[in-house]
Amino acid sequence: MKVHLVDGTYELFRAYYGAPEAQAPDGREVGATRALLASFLSLVTNEGATHVAVAFDHVIESFRNDLFDGYKTGAGIDPALYGQFHLAERATAALGLTVWSMVEFEADDAIAAGAALYGDDARVEQVVLCSPDKDLAQCVRGDRVVLHDRRRKQTYDEAGVLEKYGVPPASIPDWLALVGDAADGLPGIPRWGAKSSAQVLADYPHLDQIPALPGQWKSKVRGAATLAANLAAQRDDALLYRTLATLRTDVPLEESLEDLEWRGADRDALTALVEELGDDKLLERIPKFA
Repeated sequence: MKVHLVDGTYELFRAYYGAPEAQAPDGREVGATRALLASFLSLVTNEGATHVAVAFDHVIESFRNDLFDGYKTGAGIDPALYGQFHLAERATAALGLTVWSMVEFEADDAIAAGAALYGDDARVEQVVLCSPDKDLAQCVRGDRVVLHDRRRKQTYDEAGVLEKYGVPPASIPDWLALVGDAADGLPGIPRWGAKSSAQVLADYPHLDQIPALPGQWKSKVRGAATLAANLAAQRDDALLYRTLATLRTDVPLEESLEDLEWRGADRDALTALVEELGDDKLLERIPKFA
């Protein structure tokens, strides 16, 4: 069997900016939630997913905000989107999918923990991480744990991660620390671009292993003196950025593999929800109820 672990927060953002607006009978904007339900229904009916968990950022802030003031927050999120965060979780649960609602941790941490947990189960053929988030590339293991972009229909195994980013999964946190990640508020180290970072990390997979003196580097890297100087000046920052970019696998997940099996929607919960959303036709598309 395959296990699909879905980045629900990303999917909600994708639905909000990609689907038409729609108002509930009470006037609230619910277009993203309605589109999310349709997308997740397609996941289990058309894409063949049988064992699914969806992780959401119940709040945007996490323990990482205590470590770094510049880390991402909920500031700037469109209120019409933010107002659907909890509604999307309820809708996903009503569809019968397992929901991981993150507060202290982030959705990506839950997915990383799930990848480690279910990826070690001999009954699992493959764990599919449904997200385009480069953070999650660090979780990829061979072709057993893969990263899948549902929108682009692209899947990355370990070889694919190396081809895309120039580094293997284990070096992704180090690569992000150097390059930066605007989505998470990580500024990176000045002048360290994707190519130069990949080139150096190819010889020294982790920040701690990069020699301070550029003359000691194994490969000739363009602008090595400047890169080395900038890294030396901000080494502590780089190590902090790596900590922030490293996903946690110690998130307490209570669900067994059997708990992830999709057995159908919750009829009562979904009936009440579609009335709330003003989308009565959704019930007609549900193939089975638990």
